[in-house]
Amino acid sequence: MTATVTLAPRLDLTTVQPLVSEITGCAGTDLVVDAGQVEHLGALAAQVLLAADRQWQAHGHRLVVGPRSPAFEDALAAMGLAGHFTAETFE
Repeated sequence: MTATVTLAPRLDLTTVQPLVSEITGCAGTDLVVDAGQVEHLGALAAQVLLAADRQWQAHGHRLVVGPRSPAFEDALAAMGLAGHFTAETFE
C-alpha cells in the first residue's frame, strides 16, 4: 500500500505539527510526499521530512518526494540537502 501526503504551500513553524501528524498517520506504508505546490520550506519542516525519511528506511518502507516545486528544490539546496530525498516514483 502507498499513501500520499500533499505538502502545504508554506511550511513553517505553524504547519509543522499538522505535518508530523499527517506523516505519522501513514506509518507502515510506502509514502509519496507531494511537494509540487511548496512556495516556502522552513528548516523545521525540512527536519521533519529528514526524520520521516530515516524512519521509513529503518522500517523497510520507501519515502519518495515528488513532484517538487522549484521553491522546494531551492530551499533544499540552500540548506545543503540537494539530492537528499528520493524523487523516483513507485512502480
